[in-house]
Amino acid sequence: QVQLVESGGGLVLPGGSLRLSCVASGSGFSSYGMSWYRQFPGKEREFVAEISASGRTTHYVDSSVKGRFTISRDNAKTTLYLQMNSLKSEDTAVYYCKAGPNTWGQGTQVTVSS
Repeated sequence: QVQLVESGGGLVLPGGSLRLSCVASGSGFSSYGMSWYRQFPGKEREFVAEISASGRTTHYVDSSVKGRFTISRDNAKTTLYLQMNSLKSEDTAVYYCKAGPNTWGQGTQVTVSS
């Protein structure tokens, strides 16, 4: 089983960029499909993007992030990434990474504001 720690969140201006990282410890990272979720205040966590264990297949929630966000992974570094460009105020949320069906990180806050 893996343990996950996210980083890279913070305060950014609209139109700016951030890269989130999710470092996995433990064993088996390269065998897990990985995903990013986000949670808006007062809302349930929602899916953002996912990537297959090999990294060859990705999927995004919809056009609200596709083209702006890119999910990737480095299995040698046991790290998952989310590159977020052209950020909007409505992207403000806590972002979580997930390994497999039910292993979560602690989350990292992203705030997009002027």
